[in-house]
Amino acid sequence: MKISISRHYLYILLISIFLFSFVLIFSFGLLIPEGKEYRVKRVEVKKATQELIKYQNFHDETLETLKDLQSKNRHIISAFEATFNPQRFEKQHKSYFSSLSLSKISHVGEEEGFSLYEVNTTSKISSPTNFYDFLDAVNKSDYIIKVNFPIDFVRSGEMIKSSFTMEVYKNRSDKNATASKSEAK
Repeated sequence: MKISISRHYLYILLISIFLFSFVLIFSFGLLIPEGKEYRVKRVEVKKATQELIKYQNFHDETLETLKDLQSKNRHIISAFEATFNPQRFEKQHKSYFSSLSLSKISHVGEEEGFSLYEVNTTSKISSPTNFYDFLDAVNKSDYIIKVNFPIDFVRSGEMIKSSFTMEVYKNRSDKNATASKSEAK
């Protein structure tokens, strides 16, 4: 018995066997190992994505808190940037006293990034309420000022002479220059 297969069918059969063997070798040699690696990488990417989302949410919450604090404390932030001017301070607060004089005692030094000055103030007031009004005005002024205790009140006639020291906090200018350079980058 003779099997007669035409040449075209034989070529198709050989090509089919070659392609089938190529697909099997390609699948087991390349696709299946790469598929396992793909699943591992996919799990890593999902973990990294979840971590990114967590950090992005933290960033957004922190940024929102920062913006809220900046808007609420805009006056204080600008006060740290203001340069203390004794003549301007005297003009602003002279209305609370019959006479007001400031004398700079000494430059105390640097404290946590702020220049610290101690100022001795002598004033004559007509009543202690004027002094408390002055303290309220200092709290609302353009500077960050700490009034040190004790505050000495001495009565002379109808006037009360007060003497106290206060520290004026000012942000260092070179620190701001460094920060502005880093923001420019």
